[in-house]
Amino acid sequence: MPIQPELLLPFLLASMLVTVVPGADMALVTRQVLVGGPRLAYRTIAGNLTGLLVHGFALAVGLSALIVASATAYTTVKLAGAAYLIWLGVQTIRTSKQVQPAAPITAPRHAFLQGLLSTVLNPKPALFFLTFLPQFVDPDRAVLAQTLTLAAVHVVVGLIWLTTYAHLVDRARAVLTAPNVKAWLERTTGAVLIALGIRVAVERR
Repeated sequence: MPIQPELLLPFLLASMLVTVVPGADMALVTRQVLVGGPRLAYRTIAGNLTGLLVHGFALAVGLSALIVASATAYTTVKLAGAAYLIWLGVQTIRTSKQVQPAAPITAPRHAFLQGLLSTVLNPKPALFFLTFLPQFVDPDRAVLAQTLTLAAVHVVVGLIWLTTYAHLVDRARAVLTAPNVKAWLERTTGAVLIALGIRVAVERR
């Protein structure tokens, strides 16, 4: 087994705590459920998780360390991610003003790309993997295998939580999609995405 059992459990618990903290991924999933239903949200979740795999692989090959070490690279990724979140927020607010903002607004392949880009362009997962994950790696064993295993565990936790969250939002969709409530929630979700984008842009490492 690549990971020692005594290290796996605390990492799993910590990963769960980090995952359930509200962020851009949950805001985007909320938006997708309201706009196109759970199937659209699941494609976005697949994009989110693929983005986490990209960060995990980047850590394994040292790219995350390069991004964090280089102020220019870090700032570029950070501002690109912030701009994307703000753009998504603006689009969500614009959607709230339309009478029938259903699935055609976001094609399935675009939903996947939205999830992928919002995660890949977010430097926080890179920082999480770089600063937190190594604490659970035994340097005397195969580091690459351990790193990839821990990244995979984090992805599985994200899959379970985001899928459950999308299901819960969908269960409440009858209430949430009432015209006034839906418009208010979409405006709120859009504002949250914009606020998260601004926070990413101005936040220091």
